[in-house]
Amino acid sequence: MENLVLVSKIVITPIYLICLFLLCGFGLHRYYLTCLFNRYKNIIPKPKTYFKRLPKVTIQLPIYNEQYVVERIIKSVCEIDYPKELMEIQVLDDSTDQTMDIANTTVEKFRSVGFNIHYIHRDSRVGFKAGALSEGLLRAQGDYIAIFDADFIPPRDFFKETINFFTDPKVGIVQVRWAHLNLNYSTLTRAQSILLDGHFLIEQASRFYGGMFFNFNGTAGVLRKECIESVGGWQHDTLTEDLDLSYRAQLEGWGLIYLKDMIAKAELPVDMNAFKLQQHRWAKGGIQTAKKLLPRVFRSKELSLNVKMEAAIHLLGNFSYILLLLLIVLMAPMAYFWRSYGWENIIFLNLIGVSSGTLSIVRFYLIAVKEIHKDEWTKYVKYIPLSLAIGTGLSINNSKAVFEALLGKSSDFRRTPKFAVTDEDRNWREGTYKTAKELTTVIELGLGVIFVILTFYAVSMGYIGWVPFLILIQLGFIYTSVLSILHSLRGKTV
Repeated sequence: MENLVLVSKIVITPIYLICLFLLCGFGLHRYYLTCLFNRYKNIIPKPKTYFKRLPKVTIQLPIYNEQYVVERIIKSVCEIDYPKELMEIQVLDDSTDQTMDIANTTVEKFRSVGFNIHYIHRDSRVGFKAGALSEGLLRAQGDYIAIFDADFIPPRDFFKETINFFTDPKVGIVQVRWAHLNLNYSTLTRAQSILLDGHFLIEQASRFYGGMFFNFNGTAGVLRKECIESVGGWQHDTLTEDLDLSYRAQLEGWGLIYLKDMIAKAELPVDMNAFKLQQHRWAKGGIQTAKKLLPRVFRSKELSLNVKMEAAIHLLGNFSYILLLLLIVLMAPMAYFWRSYGWENIIFLNLIGVSSGTLSIVRFYLIAVKEIHKDEWTKYVKYIPLSLAIGTGLSINNSKAVFEALLGKSSDFRRTPKFAVTDEDRNWREGTYKTAKELTTVIELGLGVIFVILTFYAVSMGYIGWVPFLILIQLGFIYTSVLSILHSLRGKTV
């Protein structure tokens, strides 16, 4: 028994310390991004010049079973302030439900009043979203392609603020920042908004200002048709066709513009299962893109070491979920193995390491909340701990996604169901869409219960230093699992 404990201690301790060190590195990297953001945040990108004659644009709306929001997105793009004769709209519908009838009827309604709008339906979802975009690109009349997912509402001045950047022939993509239609719908949407705002306000802007690679987010942006075609078009060998194309474009020398002060609003998932599904797809697609393109990034002789390293951190960032999960699972064994040194000493070492990374992440989101909500930031700052807890709760879901990508397991592009909920009066539970149940929910609940027990044990032993972290961990796992179970008790699976 003693030999087994010794061997376990020798094996587990280095793994734990490596995970702790790497997680701290990911956390401290947020300091770097926030420094870049604070340095450049007042700089507003300006077009090189302005078109003397506005170009023709094509707006693509990729749709799949979106009966609650499809009419809204078609109506909203028809309200964009741009000459009607210079705007083509493609409704790229792969739906299998009544979305088809709603979309077709809405298209006919706007065509009858003079809009150049087309309904394109595929009987097969080959290539999923990337396949639909490719199909539309073959027919596109415009030299510039704007893309909006079904749950977005583009601002009326969208092209006024974006199109003139393409007077620079080197610019291939212009991306605007996402904002949230249903920010205050629930506690879950408020917590989600903080996670997304950190990415869209600070990460994207910092990488853009710092001259590093960043990504088109698949919607709420404009792409030069020539750029798409010159880098091999839309490809569906990853679940993040947008990230994939962005990196291929930048590797070929195309410039990307990020407009942090220009926003397009969209719905946040109100169903925990839908949120987890979205996060799983993004995490898996990110690692798939890393496998596909990171070797090419490092082989490039034109890119600086700084750009290469930032690309690696960007594409491999979802490994942090595996590191976090390992750290959480190994906490109790580590305390047992080194109990002779006293839990309080182990706690102290953990606090130094974990706090250095955690505090940088808290600061990262605090800056995002202050920048976005201005005078009302105190109303939202209280949701930062829950956002961090949810990040912990997602560690199983997203670790699974990372392993699937590493092992080359293929999967369908599973969309995130939306319900047109923009205020608290709308009951999304009456909707027919529901995501499938996942085994990970049971594991999350089990880990949550284990950490409740560990929390009581730590309190009973007087190890108060553990308690804040144990509470954050148990809150994350219990919140995500219980909400997943409650939200699954409705509708039909899609």
